[in-house]
Parts: sequence; C-alpha cells; structure tokens
Amino acid sequence: MIQGKTIVVKVGSSLLANPERLTPRWAFMHNLLEDIARLREGGAKVILCSSGSVALGFNMIGERPETAGLRDKQAAAACGMPLLLNAYKQVAHEYSFEIAQVLVTLRDLEDRKRFLNTKNTVDRLLDANIMPIINENDSITTAEIRVGDNDRLSAKVAQMVQADELIILTQVDGLYDKDPSDPDARLVEQVTDVSPYLAVTEGVSSLGSGGMLTKMQAAHMAQNAGCETRIAHGEFEQPVTSVLKGERPHTRVLANEKPSSAWASWLTDRLQIAGSIVVTAEVTKALESGARHIGRADVLSIQGPYVKGDVIHLYDEAGNELARGLTNFSSDETMALARNLEISALQLLGYETGGTLITGRNMIVLDDSHLQWDVPDDDEMAEVAF
Repeated sequence: MIQGKTIVVKVGSSLLANPERLTPRWAFMHNLLEDIARLREGGAKVILCSSGSVALGFNMIGERPETAGLRDKQAAAACGMPLLLNAYKQVAHEYSFEIAQVLVTLRDLEDRKRFLNTKNTVDRLLDANIMPIINENDSITTAEIRVGDNDRLSAKVAQMVQADELIILTQVDGLYDKDPSDPDARLVEQVTDVSPYLAVTEGVSSLGSGGMLTKMQAAHMAQNAGCETRIAHGEFEQPVTSVLKGERPHTRVLANEKPSSAWASWLTDRLQIAGSIVVTAEVTKALESGARHIGRADVLSIQGPYVKGDVIHLYDEAGNELARGLTNFSSDETMALARNLEISALQLLGYETGGTLITGRNMIVLDDSHLQWDVPDDDEMAEVAF
C-alpha cells in the first residue's frame, strides 16, 4: 500500500542534466513529476532531494565539470539554482501541484536546533500540500561545511520526516555484489546488513559527488530510523511507483525491525565528524554496561575544534569508537578542564558548572547496528593529549 506513506525521492545530477550539453533533461523531469503527481493524488506525501544546480550552471560561467574548482562550482550553483527550480516549477504546474525549495547546509542538519527548524518548515509545506524540494546550498558551502553528497542528505531528510520509504534513483539497477562491469556481477535484490557490501561500492559518476558507497551509507542511516530504502535505475516509466510496486529489478534495503528513536537517529547518524575524545580504560569498561556521564578526568586526549552542542565521537585507546554524545563544552573549554583537574571549573571558565562533559542521557553507546567512524587523521583535526 502506497497510500498515506511519506516518501523521500533522491535524484542525482546525471539524471537531471545532459552530461554533454549540461542542460535540463526535460523528458526525465516530466516522467518523474508525473509519477510523483500520481503518488500525491493517491494520498502519499513526497519530498524530493535533488542535485543538478551545479551541473546546470556550468554553461553560464563557461566551465566544465572536469576542470571546475570549488569557486567555479559555487558560482555554477548560484547560476544553476534558479534554472533547476524554474524547470521543476514549469513541469509541476503541468501536473497541478506546487513546489517549494528548502536550501540546507551541513550545519542545518548537524545542529539540533537548526535541524528542528528545518523539520518544522518541511512539515508545514507538507501540511499545505506543497512538495518540498531540498537541495544543499552549494553556492555558499565550502569543502569543510558541506554535506558532500545528496544520498546521505536524503537519508537525513528521511529521518527528519520519519519517512516510510527512501527511493534513490541512479543510473544502475541497484547494488551489485561486485563491480557492475564484471560479467559475473549479480544484482543484490535485498539487503539487511550493508556492512559486507561497503568494500565493493567505490566510484562516482562524472557529474555527481556520490557513488554506491554513499547510497549504502544513506540506506544504513535510513534503516536505523525505520525507513526502507530502494535503489533503482531512474530511466523508467513511472520511476518511483514501479519500484514501490516491485515491478522491476532494484535493491531493497530493509528497515530495522526495532528502529532507533528520532533523537537517537539524529545523534548517531552523522554527516561529518565535529570532534572526538579518547577516554580512559575505566570509562571504556563502564560503557559496556550502557551510557554514563563523561567527566573531565575521563579524557586522555581530544581532537577538534568543536563547539558546545556538537556531537562528538568517543574512542578507546586502541582507536575503537565507543559512543557519540552531545558535548556541554567547546574543545577549548574541554582542554582547560581536562588539563587542570585541581582547579575548579569556575576559576577556569568564569562560570559555575559541574564539569560534566557529556551527560548519559545525551549519549548513545554504539552497537552492531552502527557503522563506526575511524579516528580522524592528525591532518584533519588538531589533537591534544594530556
């Protein structure tokens, strides 16, 4: 049953833009939005996560994807954004529904308050029967603050709206057990655990920034939130409906039977690492029994910089990730507290505080359902040991 479902559809640049002319692929857009209109008429709520603005803006600035740098891509995004939305608006009007654009950056999704503000906007649009089209704001983001791929962006959106289905439309039929160019490669029709497949999912398209790896990471994020993911070829009649009805080959990543809460999903499924701390062996042992407060004496080293309210990653001394939690202090404040245990927090920081770095209620201890992050390289973050 599709009626009443909340569906997030992700479409990549290679489907929306002609790779040679870098112009909108109108036939595909008509096919997609006609199908979405049909879903909406059947009672489904649909959110579209769309790439394409950068690719469509290259002609205006006289650049090509192969040679473009960061500044070129930012300028191309500014030029291509109105082209993309105008194309969507024209086609949507032909099928008698309204669209709205929601531009986000990494910080909008990683900061709890901004995440909830974005959710409120999307929910209000859905209440008004307007289809949100969510894009990363590529015209202002840099490599350090961008989401990096719209696959994982779509998964965060699916978590945000507690979607039933995440449909990722691409240029292959789905996930293969080896490189699709290998004649022995077989389509993987159903996945419960994405971990075994991550090693065979390298490679990106010429226009997009994500490959099958990011799609599987997105599927993992969605399944933790109780959302099913389907990865399928976009060039097909009724590209979304045909997948939902199982009428053509695709990869279906099942949702977890016992999904995480909305809070736990947001806390654990990160798009970028803000910072990390290494904790003592005593804390490592204690976390085996569940979340607990992390105090200033529990920290051996930190990597940052990060600010108060960031989600930071906790590691043991061997580099194994243990947990993720919402920090009560910036990396500078944490450093001051952990280095000077004999001095009160009031003297160090200038205000009264108990000195708890992370409270147990704001922490999730990782289990087998979470993909661990490697300890950041020294050249990614500054590390300070105590």
